[in-house]
Amino acid sequence: MITRTIAQVAEMANAQLSLPTNDSILVKGVTIDTRKIQGNELYVPLVGTNVDGHQFVRQAYEQGAAASFWKKDVPNPPADIPLLFVDDPLLAMQQLATAYRNQLDVQIIGITGSNGKTSTKDIVAQLLSAKYKVQKTLGNYNSQQGLPLMLLSIEEDTDIMVLEMGMSALGQISRLTQMAQPNVAILTNIGESHLEELGSRENIATAKFEITEGLSEHGLFVYDGDEPLLQAKLAEQTPSYKIKSFGMQKDADVYPISMNLVDNGTTFTCNLLEGAVHLPVLGLHQVKNTLAAITVATHLGVSEAEINQQLASLQLTGMRMETIDGIHDALIINDAYNASPTSMKAAIQLLDELDTYEKKIVFVADMLELGKDEVDFHKQIGAYIAQTSITHVFSYGNLAKHITDHIDSLQTNQVTQHVLEKDQVIDKLLQILDHNTVLLLKGSRGMKLEEVLPSLTK
Repeated sequence: MITRTIAQVAEMANAQLSLPTNDSILVKGVTIDTRKIQGNELYVPLVGTNVDGHQFVRQAYEQGAAASFWKKDVPNPPADIPLLFVDDPLLAMQQLATAYRNQLDVQIIGITGSNGKTSTKDIVAQLLSAKYKVQKTLGNYNSQQGLPLMLLSIEEDTDIMVLEMGMSALGQISRLTQMAQPNVAILTNIGESHLEELGSRENIATAKFEITEGLSEHGLFVYDGDEPLLQAKLAEQTPSYKIKSFGMQKDADVYPISMNLVDNGTTFTCNLLEGAVHLPVLGLHQVKNTLAAITVATHLGVSEAEINQQLASLQLTGMRMETIDGIHDALIINDAYNASPTSMKAAIQLLDELDTYEKKIVFVADMLELGKDEVDFHKQIGAYIAQTSITHVFSYGNLAKHITDHIDSLQTNQVTQHVLEKDQVIDKLLQILDHNTVLLLKGSRGMKLEEVLPSLTK
């Protein structure tokens, strides 16, 4: 993490030190949360809609913070605390993060996309750790506040930092990528998330493509070659950076030759490697994420043997195709971290292809932030499920009700039920789960489907 004197921090953040202040005070790390102070951090008082962090500056100092930013136009700065006066604490933290990044001998890998950012981040970090000291984004620290904190957490001897970049509006990825200045940028896909804010997939593609704006001149851009919108974006430019595509079609630079679902994951071959790769994670869409990671790993000199060795111990961040032993020896697949039409279809396809189970059950909840066509998107998921071998469909939420209603309108043989409370589905599942059953949980983060798991697991 950043370890600099307060005078050095002031220079890096273009801040003015309070007087009198010992400019040799050592700052170790940065925090925006007084509850996370370990000692000697720089506290950044962010100003939110409901809370102004300046009211916690004294508390931060008393808990061990070495110093604090202070917005110049906020009155009554405490005279007995080392302060760094800035125009805007958030912008100053971002400037400090960029300055620190530029002082390090580190390669940055930036990842954005509508789906698969976190899984791809995990796989990239795992593969590269065969050869390098690697750090990666923790939790959901991929925002205007979170990403600079991740940059400031980089250890001086780290070789590679793998960063997620999230957004909800145009211009946000641009600011993140120019802050991080990645050597490699990955764009996993263009989906329907944030349609409510951005209005169209074309605008989403524009927002995600902003990641190239901060990419180093001779860096590498790795993108979803199956997405025509990205092909069109590239056609508009004459970039200096290298370009590699990954996808399921053979016109991509990196593509699968064969894929097979097995009980403990997925085995596939691809044109970039000689032998078969075993991925200990369910889902053909995870093969695609792995292709992106393999593209980056080979670019940075990781061997095929090292790739296979690293994948053997791969663990993804929780609630992303997470397999859990359920009661009565049922298999539960927890993919409840988030949902969009693209990721929902991918999860349903996986469930459909698990041929060793007699009962295939999906518990779906609302897909949020889809804008004016949200009802149609849910009906389309109903139509998609109706064509599969899934036997039971439970829905939760006002929007998800359109999924089961549409399946009912198609008069399939599938058992459907819309529930108003999660306890209702728990009661039903307790009756039908057995060793021949696989259950998938899939919904947006706000629906919290994982709350049913304690009642359904061993």
